[in-house]
Amino acid sequence: MTAQPSSDQHVRTPSARSLRGLDALNFFLADVRDGLGPYLAIYLIAVRGPDQGWNEATTGLIMTIAGIAGLIAQTPAGALIDRSSHKRAIVIAGALAVTASCLTLPFVSNFYVVAATQSVAGIAGAVFPPALAAITLGVVGPKMFAKRIGRNEGFNHAGNAVSAAIAGSTAYFFGPIVVFWLMAVLAVLSVGAMLMVPADAIDDDLARGLDEKAGQSDEQASGIGALLQNRYLMLFAVLAAIFHLSNAAMLTSVGQLLTKLAGKESATSLISVCIVAAQFVMVPVAVFVGAKADAIGRKPIFLVAFGVLALRGALYTVSDNPYYLVGVQLLDGVGAGIYGALFPIVVADLTRGTGRFNVSQGAVATTQGLGASFSATLAGLIIVSAGYSTAFLVLAGIAAAGFVLYLVAMPETYGYAPPTSSGTKDGGRRPVATPAE
Repeated sequence: MTAQPSSDQHVRTPSARSLRGLDALNFFLADVRDGLGPYLAIYLIAVRGPDQGWNEATTGLIMTIAGIAGLIAQTPAGALIDRSSHKRAIVIAGALAVTASCLTLPFVSNFYVVAATQSVAGIAGAVFPPALAAITLGVVGPKMFAKRIGRNEGFNHAGNAVSAAIAGSTAYFFGPIVVFWLMAVLAVLSVGAMLMVPADAIDDDLARGLDEKAGQSDEQASGIGALLQNRYLMLFAVLAAIFHLSNAAMLTSVGQLLTKLAGKESATSLISVCIVAAQFVMVPVAVFVGAKADAIGRKPIFLVAFGVLALRGALYTVSDNPYYLVGVQLLDGVGAGIYGALFPIVVADLTRGTGRFNVSQGAVATTQGLGASFSATLAGLIIVSAGYSTAFLVLAGIAAAGFVLYLVAMPETYGYAPPTSSGTKDGGRRPVATPAE
């Protein structure tokens, strides 16, 4: 039995099979969607090494090239998801492309070929965030979207934690090559999970943010120009960049500090603990956010994310004890858990009825990526010139500025009515049920 709309077009009753498929998809795709991630540097430096021309500089350049390719692909990927009625096929093709690009790595050593394969992985990986959000919205509808996104994020973080734990424990016995085996297995399982969601369970109009109840149709969908007139969507893009400008460099800076304090071997183990533990913290946080985002509102919860991020940066300066630093890093599970769950919900709020939900996700993700890209450079320059404590305080100050900007300028988006081609003005409010209803 596939999902059928009720008399209220906003309310859908997805089948148990579709919901289980979404759970499994988010769990198994968690590791595939980011490609080799940090394992790329480990493999190129530890396995290939200077004898084959690989060092920190060449590896960093590969990761930068792949990151830029993925960043450029964000908005086009969202536009593709908006237009396509074959979202399942896009997810499957993306998973296979990322996996194939990474599985070729043990067989190639030329810099340009490696750069090309990882760029393909970065471009293919850009389809996953908008595709997963779109499929979810198309399956459950806007009324249940917030709760379901929180569950998605919970399974995503659990998948990341489990795969990192498996990779870390098995690599001790089999070496870095185990990461490639794990990715191949997860790719196959993610394809199977995607096929668990029937094609006719996905409402393509709802998936792109069209509002059937409001009388929107495909012909009425707003263009990109209308979205650029939505000042709150543009403001949210700035806030996303600020969040990642503050957040992205914190873990890498802590890793560098731990290496200095505890040595290379201990630092690697401690960072692994940081990553796995933070992912497990993100699971209940994401589920809570999805369950309570309608009742509490988006704005108060997002303010908590900025506040926790600022607190985390400040706490890093209190002590140089490695175990203390690892403990503070667990706060990343709170801030990142909230951000990951609320990001698609707020974008959906700000684009409902426009038919441009997914391209808007891509555009905001692009600004987010720019913030993350500048974060490491900013932190590195400050560390070299003024030390780690100053760098952490600057990152904390950026998060605090984001908190103030969100508090003062950003409205509560639950029930927000974005501008559409039919003439709705930016900043309007649509009738919505209260949490009690």
